[in-house]
Amino acid sequence: MSSRTAQWPPLEIAYQGDRLAGIDEVGRGPLVGSVVAAAVILNPSKPIDGLTDSKKLTARKREALDGEIRQKALAYCVAEASAAEVDALNIYHATHLAMRRAIDGLTPAAEYLLVDGNRLPGHTLPGQAVVKGDLRHRAIAAASILAKVARDAQMVALDQRHPEYGFARHKGYPTTAHLAALEAHGPLPEHRQSFAPVKRQLALL
Repeated sequence: MSSRTAQWPPLEIAYQGDRLAGIDEVGRGPLVGSVVAAAVILNPSKPIDGLTDSKKLTARKREALDGEIRQKALAYCVAEASAAEVDALNIYHATHLAMRRAIDGLTPAAEYLLVDGNRLPGHTLPGQAVVKGDLRHRAIAAASILAKVARDAQMVALDQRHPEYGFARHKGYPTTAHLAALEAHGPLPEHRQSFAPVKRQLALL
């Protein structure tokens, strides 16, 4: 069995056209910032080697693939739902909002959706949810890379404005260092006020 066959196990898809979009998100678990989603329609005539779940790649490799995806894909869009929208809607609904925004931003438009996870985001287009989809289909893997690179860049930018929180290192996840910084310095406007560790600190103010 070739490595390509091993990496992409058979996936039955009820669509055979060229405008299949892979959709994935990054940022459900962090305490700060947007949840970011991406949608990608790959171009069969411009293959991209090395696609896989973004978490399995180094930052340098992700950034290189991000550029290649943007250059070669038939269409792509990166979208987000803000921390305020996460607080207003909850993380589940905000994630699906970001996904729908990414899908709607595709030109040409998608005809079918493959969405990482176990739920579709409530879009009008047909599609299917694929558990561990970023390891099962190239388009979902490509979306995971675009979303991860975009959100990491947001955290690096936030780190430059507020270096005492260490966002460039932990990317907003509730690490020991992040929780200690949150206790020492208090929440920022970019923190998700509905998330328990942030809510506890706000209650102390």
